[in-house]
This record gives sequence, C-alpha cells and structure tokens, in this order.
Amino acid sequence: MMAAPMILAGVGDEFFNGRILREMLPGIVTEAMRNTVVYTVFAFSAGIVLGLLLALARISRRWWLRTFAATFIDTIRGLPALLVIVIIGYGFPIAYKGVTGNFWRWPFGSFGSKYLPGCFSLSLVAAAYMAESIRAGIEAVPRGQMEAARSLGMTQGKAMRKVILPQAFRIIIPPLTNELAALFKDTSLIAVLGVGVGGREILQYARTFSNATGKTTPLVAGGIAYLVITIPLLQLVSYLDRRAKRGTR
Repeated sequence: MMAAPMILAGVGDEFFNGRILREMLPGIVTEAMRNTVVYTVFAFSAGIVLGLLLALARISRRWWLRTFAATFIDTIRGLPALLVIVIIGYGFPIAYKGVTGNFWRWPFGSFGSKYLPGCFSLSLVAAAYMAESIRAGIEAVPRGQMEAARSLGMTQGKAMRKVILPQAFRIIIPPLTNELAALFKDTSLIAVLGVGVGGREILQYARTFSNATGKTTPLVAGGIAYLVITIPLLQLVSYLDRRAKRGTR
C-alpha cells in the first residue's frame, strides 16, 4: 500500500517540480514566449503577403506564372516543414562558403543570425498553405462581382483590389486564423537549428532546462506555455467559423 503514494510522489517530482517551475517562469515568459510570438508574427505576416502573390499567380492568365506558383506551392506542401527549415537554416549557409553566422548576420546584424533562418523558413511554409486558402476564397466570390466591377469602368487589377479581395478575405478569416495557430505550434521545429541563448523559442528553452535538471518538468511547462496561447486561438477559430456559417444562411 505504501508503493502507490511513493510512485505518485515520484511522478509529481518528475513532471511538476515546483522549484524548477519557479526557476523557469521568468525566462519562459520574457525569452521563450516572446521569441515564439516574434517568429509567429513575422512568419504569418510575410506568409500572407507571399501567399497572396502566389494565389494571384495561381489564377493568372499567364501560363508561366501559374506553373511557377503551382510548382512552388506543391513542392513546399509536399515536403515536411522540418526539412524546409533544415534546408534554409543549414543548406543556404553551407552553399555560402559554409559560414553559417556570417550568412544570416550580413543583411540584418545580430537580429538576422538570431531570428532570420527560422522566420524565413516558416514564412515559406505558411505562404504555401495560405496561398491555397486565399485562392479558394477568391474563387468563392461570385464571378458576377468581377463582371459588375468591370462594367463600372474598373480595370481588372483595381476590381481585384477593391471588390474581390475584400470579400475573399472575409470568407477565409477562419482558415487563416487556424493557420496562425498551426504556425505558432510549428515554431517548435526551429529548435532543430540550435538557436543560442536570447533567441530560443518555447521548446528549445524547455529542452535546455530539461537537460540541465534531468527532469521532465520543463517540458510540461513548455506544453502549458503553448496551450496558454493556442487554446484561445482555437476558440477564436471556432467562433469565427460559427459566425461565418451564420452569415451564409
């Protein structure tokens, strides 16, 4: 009968060690969660811009634009996101005389070497997925909207900017929000690049503490940190989805 309390005490010390949690709390908020948000916001913003360009290229009348966009989107979506991150983070510097630090530091100084490999690779992955969502939203707008805008004297480009895209983005807000939540979790893949102190996201920060203490508690704390942000985002996705469905009735 004494074994059960001892086992529970051991599990509690391994997974929920209060001392380790207190030691981690300042850093996981000021460094890990901050950096994870930086990676997410940068990649999401760049992903929307690049995804929009890819979506417009995908529906272009020019065959070479359609071919380029389709090839890029299918290639990135067909590769594991981890492989894309490794190619960007290690492949490019190796191709550039093998000098990893100088390659990413050159355009943006210390910010480049700290954030750019992860942000750039996540932006490409996000753009490929968002491009398909944006294209679906554009194609969901009734064709008569474009014809009506053209009949009012608008050029095709102006009609796309003023009429089609605003309606398309209202349609795709739920999937884009869902992509934001997925992108936030995908920042954990950046840990493979081995970013140093100051640039660590949640998973790498938790792994550093776990290796130093030999306990699982830091990984549990990292999981809680992800849930603090992803659960509200997922609730927002559900709300926006319900609202969109009510709007179509």
